[in-house]
Amino acid sequence: MLRSERRSGKGFLEPHHLETARRVSQLFDRAHLTPRVTMHYSPMPKAGPNTGAPGGITDMAAEARRALAEIHRTLPADCAAVVIDVCCYEKGLQTIETERGWPRRSAKLVLRIGLDHLAAHFGLSASATGPKPNGAQSWMGEGARPTEVG
Repeated sequence: MLRSERRSGKGFLEPHHLETARRVSQLFDRAHLTPRVTMHYSPMPKAGPNTGAPGGITDMAAEARRALAEIHRTLPADCAAVVIDVCCYEKGLQTIETERGWPRRSAKLVLRIGLDHLAAHFGLSASATGPKPNGAQSWMGEGARPTEVG
């Protein structure tokens, strides 16, 4: 959904943007903020773990909500709103532009800016670098030779 091909064959969003979007979506799922689409017929839900009542959220959901609040504090308001709309509510970019009265193709730029900032916040970058390999490694020490066990 987020990856579209350009003429050069490379997508507008890079892999670290997609990973960032996936992390935001997972936070939203863990926070249990997805709107309910079914009816709940019990008279009044009791507070407790895994109930929809206030005070009944799990520690994992509370931590996810804190992380989402941090995203809102980290990003400019428009960037945070577009990232949440696309990654969590799965709105299309044209829908977002229409709702906000923005010019065409502006939402995708705002989305990319927001994902760039969030990727840096999560410690993700376009390229991964690690330690240089030291050549062949073995479980045996330097100069050791295998021996037969009799």
